[in-house]
Amino acid sequence: MTQPKILVTGATGNVGGAVVTRLHAAGVPVRALVRTHAEFPDGVQAVRGDLGDPASLDAALEGVDAVFLVWPFLSADGAPDVIDAIGKRARRVVYLSSAGVGNEKEKPGEAITMFHTELEQLIEASGLEWTAVRPTGFASNTLGWAEEVRTTGVVRAPLARLARPLIHEADMAAVAVQALTTDVLVGARPLITGPELITQERQAALIGEAIGRPVRFEEIALDEAVERMKVAGYPAELVEAVLPAQASMLGNPEPVNDEVERITGTPARSFREWAVDHAADFR
Repeated sequence: MTQPKILVTGATGNVGGAVVTRLHAAGVPVRALVRTHAEFPDGVQAVRGDLGDPASLDAALEGVDAVFLVWPFLSADGAPDVIDAIGKRARRVVYLSSAGVGNEKEKPGEAITMFHTELEQLIEASGLEWTAVRPTGFASNTLGWAEEVRTTGVVRAPLARLARPLIHEADMAAVAVQALTTDVLVGARPLITGPELITQERQAALIGEAIGRPVRFEEIALDEAVERMKVAGYPAELVEAVLPAQASMLGNPEPVNDEVERITGTPARSFREWAVDHAADFR
């Protein structure tokens, strides 16, 4: 059987980059969608295009069999034209969605996931073969602590006892590659998680162990965290949704499952492993 040619969007990001790496290592022809120049291993074709400009995607989609789609915006505006463009060239799309899909009514603070719900609906209605990969929180989001860790050795953030089954980007990529290159996940919405609930305080400590010096978690109030996010330039709708959603998880944590192992044959990587893999980012 001829191997598919796969277009990876978000190819310079943590998850998309891991998908590119895994496909390339497996010898699967892979093309990376980029907005500006980016370096990839020999054999990975970089093509310029922008999901915000569907007309710019024609060259990237030429000859493509499947697309790994990472949506970079906080609304589904423009998504119908992008899905239409993909549908004219490819036969399959694997969408990086969210474990929060479907919970918006129960957890109003998670309304930020509404665009994922809308994207899933558009993709399902497109006639394409599809998979919606629904991960819990990304371990790589803790890279937002990196500057503080490097300069002070202290993480100042709210909700020290918030425990989440953060998932390694390599595990998200492994599941995505199964969906892109085999038929086992066609029409599926796998919820994938890290292997255990880890508090934010413990996450900081594990980063400290990985870099060989202590990292202390200093809890701040939610109001202060909101102001810090605003000063950092985060969109208001993100600020208003993320922290309430996280606070709600104190009493209603995300589930933990073994879907990564079931799908890939390899257990999900721990946060300790993620911290070791990314130690250089925090030193």
